[in-house]
Amino acid sequence: GGGGAMAEGEGLLSVDYEVSGKVQGVFFRKYTQGEAKRLGLVGWVQNTSHGTVQGQIQGPADRVRELQEWLRKTGSPQSRISRAEFSNEKKIVVLEHKDFQILK
Repeated sequence: GGGGAMAEGEGLLSVDYEVSGKVQGVFFRKYTQGEAKRLGLVGWVQNTSHGTVQGQIQGPADRVRELQEWLRKTGSPQSRISRAEFSNEKKIVVLEHKDFQILK
């Protein structure tokens, strides 16, 4: 165990994501929320009208990278991810969300 919540020099990141493939109706949002909470990340996830799942993740850079990797390759057990796109990546000073929510 270390000292503070953030490792020294490890900034916070915010990144938007959109995942394509068979990602609706397969508990993708629930699993994404679970994985984000396990990693201590905040943000949100929701289904879009065009069959993808999108959202935002915020937290320590290394943890954000872990979830990006998870969104790219793993997802929920029944999902089939064809593509995960990330955009609007930026360093932030404070988290803009209190927790990780599933939006309707």
